[in-house]
Amino acid sequence: MKGLYQNSKHILCGLSFIIACVLSTFQTYGASSSGSPVIWVLSIDAEIDPRMSLYVAKGLKEAETQGATQLIIQMNTFGGALEDAEKIRNLLINTKLPVWVFINKNAASAGALISIACDKIYMAQGSNIGAATVVTGDGAPAPDKYQAYMRSLMRSTAEVTHRDPLIAEGMVGRPLAQDSSTVGHVISYTTAEAISHHFCEAQVGSVAEILTLNHLSSANVHYYAPSGTDEVVSFFMNPFLRSLLILLIIGGIYFELQAPGIGFPLIAAVTGLILYFVPSYLSGLSENWEIVLFFIGVVLLAVELFVIPGFGIVGVCGIVCMLGSLVLVSVNNQVFDFTFVAEADLELLLLMTGASTCIVFILFFTLGKKVLQSPYFKKITLQEQQFSTEGYTVNTIENLLGQHGTAFTDLRPSGKVMVNGKIYDAYTAGEFIAEKSRVEVKEQSMGSLKVREMRDVK
Repeated sequence: MKGLYQNSKHILCGLSFIIACVLSTFQTYGASSSGSPVIWVLSIDAEIDPRMSLYVAKGLKEAETQGATQLIIQMNTFGGALEDAEKIRNLLINTKLPVWVFINKNAASAGALISIACDKIYMAQGSNIGAATVVTGDGAPAPDKYQAYMRSLMRSTAEVTHRDPLIAEGMVGRPLAQDSSTVGHVISYTTAEAISHHFCEAQVGSVAEILTLNHLSSANVHYYAPSGTDEVVSFFMNPFLRSLLILLIIGGIYFELQAPGIGFPLIAAVTGLILYFVPSYLSGLSENWEIVLFFIGVVLLAVELFVIPGFGIVGVCGIVCMLGSLVLVSVNNQVFDFTFVAEADLELLLLMTGASTCIVFILFFTLGKKVLQSPYFKKITLQEQQFSTEGYTVNTIENLLGQHGTAFTDLRPSGKVMVNGKIYDAYTAGEFIAEKSRVEVKEQSMGSLKVREMRDVK
C-alpha cells in the first residue's frame, strides 16, 4: 500500500507538471502551436489628444502582456496636442517591441514625431510626412519657445531611431528672425522623397504587404480595438450629451436648494456629475484639481447660503468655481493655459454651460406652476380642501399687525420671530434678517407672519 501511495504521488506530480506546461503555452497570444510570430496593429487615425495617448498606452501594454512579437501602427492624422504626442513618442521609444508604422496618407505635425519614433517607416502612395510646426488653437504658429522645444524633441527622436536629426528638425522649421514666432523652410516629404532621404523603408499598399516584405506572411495578426469601457467613455464624451448632463447638474442643484429635503433633484445632480466627470477623467482630459474645483464651489455656495448672512462674493465665487470646473474638465488646458485649445471648442463649451444655466432658470420660472399641478407632485402633497362644515378646524393667531418683536432665528428669508413672548413662523420680502434683530409685523396669514427689519429703531 505504501508503494502504491508513493507511485500515485509521483504520477500526480508528473501530471500536474504536464498540465502546467500545456497551460503556459496558451497563456499568451504569442505562443501558438505553430510558433508563428504575433503582430499587434494599432490605429492612429484621429487627432492626437489625451484619448489617443490613452488608447496607445493601453494597446501597447496589452500587446506586451499578451506576448506580441511586433507592433505596427496604422497612421493617418494631421496632428494634435504636443503633450500627448510626446507621451506616445516616449512609449514607443521605451518599449522592447519592434515598432513599425504604416503611413496611409498623412503623418503631419505630431504624427511626424510619432512616426520618427518608430523603428521602420512604410508609406502608401500619395502619403506625406512632416510639417511639424507647433501651432496654437487658432492655427497660428506658436511662440518660438515651443518651436525650439519641438525641434530638440524631433532631433533627439531621430538620433534614437538612427535617422538624420537635421531633417527631423527641419520638419518643424527654423525661425526667420530673432524673437519671432514665424518659421520658414518647413520640410514635408512625399513618399518618394521620404524614401530618398532614408525616412521611409518602402512604398506599400497595406499591412499585409509590409508583412510580405519582411517574410512574416504566416504571422498571426491581431487588430487592437477599444474595450467596451472605452466605447462607453466615448459615448458620454459626445458634446450634445454633455450639454444635457450640464443641464441635469445645474438644474438638480438649483431645485434642491429651492426645495431642500425632496432628494430627487440631488440624486439627479449627483448622477449627472458622475456621468460628466468620470468619462473626462478616464479619457485623460481632466485633472484632479479641476474636479476638486467643482466641490470647492459647492462648499462656498453652501457657506454663503447657510452661514454667511445675505448673498455676496462667496456665493458668486462658488458659482464661478462650479461652472469653471465644468468647462475645464472638457478641454485639454495646461493649468489655465489655453494656448493649444481650439477657440471653437472653448466657445462651444462656454455656450453649452451658459445655455444650460439659462434654461434651468427659464424652466423654473415658466414651468414652476405646472410642476406643482403635475400628477407626480399631487401624489406627495395634500390636494383636498378641508371645510369647516365638514368638521375641520384651524388654530388662528391673534391680530399682530404692526406689533414689534425680535428675530428668534436668522430669516433667509424664512425663519421664526418672537412677538409678545410667543414664537411664530415668519418670512420677509426676500431680504436677510439676522437673529435678535428688531422686526415689525407687516402682514399676517393663517400660520405665519410677514415682517421687516426695524433699522430705525435702536
